[in-house]
Amino acid sequence: MKSIFEQLGGIYHEENGYLIPDLRLPDEEEQPIGIWGQRHMDYLKQYQKVTYTNLLTSGRLNSYLADIDRQAQERFERLIEGMKQAQGVTEQLKAENALEWVGRLNNIRTCAMKIVNEEIIFI
Repeated sequence: MKSIFEQLGGIYHEENGYLIPDLRLPDEEEQPIGIWGQRHMDYLKQYQKVTYTNLLTSGRLNSYLADIDRQAQERFERLIEGMKQAQGVTEQLKAENALEWVGRLNNIRTCAMKIVNEEIIFI
């Protein structure tokens, strides 16, 4: 008599006299995940364990994180460009006063990073 596991297509392997179910995660296309995707994965692991486990066991985690990473990077770049225009951080300022340009650009990047973290990464 077959077990329900076997009826559903599952197979076992023997290990030290015990039958162990062969459980494998579904194949998933590997996609590169940048810093934003890694941050979101850490957040899921720590605060959204059920969501993380569901994505992992369904074989959708990598594509989900790659998509989050892409969205976050695009939002980050748009925010930086918008803030640079609004605050007058131009190439002319870079040529005239490089130190001020770097300081203002670093401030813009920090603000944009905080916004992306709150809007996309830690949701």
